[in-house]
Formats: sequence, C-alpha cells, structure tokens
Amino acid sequence: MFIRKLKSPNGKTYIQVVDKSGGKYRVLQSFGAYQTDAEKQQLLSKAQDWISHQSKTMELDFSDSASYLDVFFDSITNMKRVGYDLLLGKIFDQIGFNAIKDPFFKELVLARLAFPKSKLKTTEFLYRYKQIEWNEDQLYRYLDKLHYSQKELVQQISYTHTLELFKNNIGIAFYDVTTLYFEIDQEDELRKTGFSKEGKHQNPQIVLGLLVSKNGYPLAYEIFEGNKFEGHTMLPIIEAFKHKYNLKQLVIIADSGLLSSANIDELIAKKYEFILGARIKNESKSIREKILSLRLNHGESTIIKKDQLKLVISYSNDRAKKDAYNREKGLKRLEKQIKKGRLTKANVNNRGYNKFLKLEGEIAVSLDQDKVVQDSQWDGLKGYISNADLTKNQIIENYQHLWQIEKAFRISKSDLKIRPIYHRLQRRIEAHISITFAAYKVYKELERQLMEKNVKLSPSKAIEIAENIVEISIKLPQTGNIKSKVLLLTDEQKMLNRIFDFGC
Repeated sequence: MFIRKLKSPNGKTYIQVVDKSGGKYRVLQSFGAYQTDAEKQQLLSKAQDWISHQSKTMELDFSDSASYLDVFFDSITNMKRVGYDLLLGKIFDQIGFNAIKDPFFKELVLARLAFPKSKLKTTEFLYRYKQIEWNEDQLYRYLDKLHYSQKELVQQISYTHTLELFKNNIGIAFYDVTTLYFEIDQEDELRKTGFSKEGKHQNPQIVLGLLVSKNGYPLAYEIFEGNKFEGHTMLPIIEAFKHKYNLKQLVIIADSGLLSSANIDELIAKKYEFILGARIKNESKSIREKILSLRLNHGESTIIKKDQLKLVISYSNDRAKKDAYNREKGLKRLEKQIKKGRLTKANVNNRGYNKFLKLEGEIAVSLDQDKVVQDSQWDGLKGYISNADLTKNQIIENYQHLWQIEKAFRISKSDLKIRPIYHRLQRRIEAHISITFAAYKVYKELERQLMEKNVKLSPSKAIEIAENIVEISIKLPQTGNIKSKVLLLTDEQKMLNRIFDFGC
C-alpha cells in the first residue's frame, strides 16, 4: 500500500492510495487533484492518515514524545530465544530425529547442546527462554519412555544418516571406552568403583563404550558396570552392531588398551579384520630385539611377521621428542618426591614412571639409571598389530584416525557435559546417555556442514552466535492480532541466516 501521484490528460495531478499486493495496481482511495503546493501537501497528509488508519498502525514520532515508544513497548507480548531451533533444530530434522514425535526428545537434545545442565535446570531453561512449561516429573516419565521404547530408534536414525554420508559403505569402525564417575559413596549393580580414566578411583563409575566411523560420526554405544575391564567391552558392542545392521565386513580399529590375546583370538575367530595399537615393550624377547635393531629414520616403517599377524613398527622424530620429554618430566617428579622422603616401599608400584625406581635395603628408594637408559631406546617407536589386507602405510593411516574417538569423548565431557550425571536408576542413566549420543550426532553434523560450506567457524562458536537470536511478538493495538519477527541484529547472525537459510 503506497501513495501514487497520477497525472491526467487534462493536466491535473491526482493523489491516490494504491495496492499492488496481487500483482496489479488497484486504487484503494482517491483524494482528488491539486494545483498548488499547499493543496498537494494537504492531500498527501490526508492520504498518509488514511493509510495509517487502514493499517491499524501508529506512526512513531521519535522527535515529539516518548509516549509512542511506550505504546510500542507495551505491545510486546513475548520475546524468546529461537536461534537454537533455527540452527540446531533444522539439523536435528535433517538427520531424521524428527521421526521421534515426542517434543520432549527434541527439546532435551537441543538443550544438551545449548544449555547442558541437570534436568531440573533444563526445565527452568525451557520455561525461562522458550516458555515451555514442563515439570521434572514429566521429564522423568519421558526418560523412562525413551529407555524402554526409543533408544534403539535413536541409534538406528543416527546410523542411517551416517550410512548415507558414506554412500552406503561403512567399512571401518573405531572403538574406545571412557569412564564416567558419580559423586556418591555407595555402589550399586551398575555404578561400581574401578580403574578411572579421570583419576576418580574412589568414586563409583560406569564404563561407556563408543563405536564411531571415520570422521568421528557416532555409530553405537553401550554402558557397562564400573569395574568392567575395558578389554571385555569391545566384542559385545561390535557383534551387536554388525548383526543389527547385517554388515558383511568391518575393520575394527582400537588402541592398545583393548589389546589382549583373548580379544585377538575372538576377532580372528569371528573373521574380523582389525588394527590395534601394539604394546611393543611387552612383546617376546626375540621380537623386542628385532624392533630395537631396526634403526628406522623419521617417517620410516617396517613389518615384522608375528604368526599370522603383521606387526607394523614406525618411527617419528616428533614422537621421540615427546617420549623423552614425558619421561624427563616424570623423573623430575620422582626425584622431587624422593628428596622429600615421600616415596617408600609402601607406596611404590610398577605403574607409570615408578618403574624407574629401585629399592635399596629396607627403606632406601632411588632411581635406576640403567632402566632409564633402556627405556630411552624405545623413544619414537610405535607399533600396530593387524590382520587386515592393507599395506603398512594404510594400516598406520587408518589407525591415526583413532584420535576422532578421543575427540568424541572430549566433546561429550566438555561441550555436552555428559557428566555429572544426576540420575540414580539405570534406565534413566541410559536415557541420559542416549540424549547425549543424539546431541553429539547433531554437533558432528553441524561441524560437517560448516566444513562443507567452507565456513571458518567451530560448531561451538556457531551455537554461541545463534544463542542470542530472538523472536519478538507484538500485539497490534487496533485488531489485537499477534505479529512475530525474528531479529537478526549482528553481522554474524545474518551470516548464519545466509548459510543455513533460516527463512528470516
């Protein structure tokens, strides 16, 4: 709707209000013709007043009075954060998680990415910033439902999406475990004390096993009792994953912590190909002597036959420097403890750098320099044990992707704050892990799309930018109708809109 000045054949100029919303000009109101400037201004004023009345809007004259602003601000009925929904919600749907119709699931997954807190804090967040009013009991009832009827679907959706990314060929899977401790005193059937990767050996914990594809996309997970030996967790997850999706061939890659004769025998018996980190210092004397006689230069590698397996040995100057630095750091710490008299027979074991200690007499503790020299011979050497039909370079290259699963655990613990876990019942602990698994999948897909679009932003930074995108709702004074608009106030927010097409 706008004002048009139309000159007629008789030489007069008419003032009209016209509309072109339908694609054609339509005269809504004519205000007559003018001949003088005074008549022109009078007709233009009438036309403007008419438009204001018809639109049921009010002109805000900032120069005259703040009263107009007061009316405008009083008309605001709601303001809520929508950036998470626009950015993460869209990716959530693209993955296919919207097949789970419960609104609880989507809100809990997005909240885990945007505001990773306890369930009580989550309900407060949803109410304060999104005007979603759920109480804690409702959320707990949903967690039970998620555990009993939806957690398998969550993994199925994630797997299907990842399969599409790899053009229906997931031939390599990476496996590792981490521990998640609880700030409680009493153990139960699931939460038990055990070896803690977080150094919380006195706290009951659970063991989380995670299987990912190349580039770190999550494939499957399982939780185990806190005292479960990590080497016994790998085969159950891999077997269940392989049979669930009817996979014919799968190369398993895992670090040396999962290396055991029993695991290797079972992997071979079940016809898996594998690449495992080798504990080369624990090999037989003859193999250790072969390794130390290699004299490899930086970047070189070789294969040593070990029964039906290949033991690949590589050497790196950078690794040698790191090994030497870590050993020197550990020795300095030991020497400091020895000087202060803090090390005795009672607290010496053979873990870590304590292997360099020598006990003399009843109480004397000193460094065994011969062991230090022997250990330095291994600096820069790394071993990989495999039965895969791959070259030594392919074995090393594939193993090096294992850092992606370490990154997955790091993101889960830092960005998504998978712990602390505030649940006691096993079903709700498992539901919490399921939500975090889905959140990590959304995080990885956001990361993939940012890289694909050549955007120099981390997923965390993109989420941070989206955090302050709000939608404002205004009640029109005359009609009472509610009008809403998403506000993109910064260049970064406008950039996200262009990249991900929020439709704003």
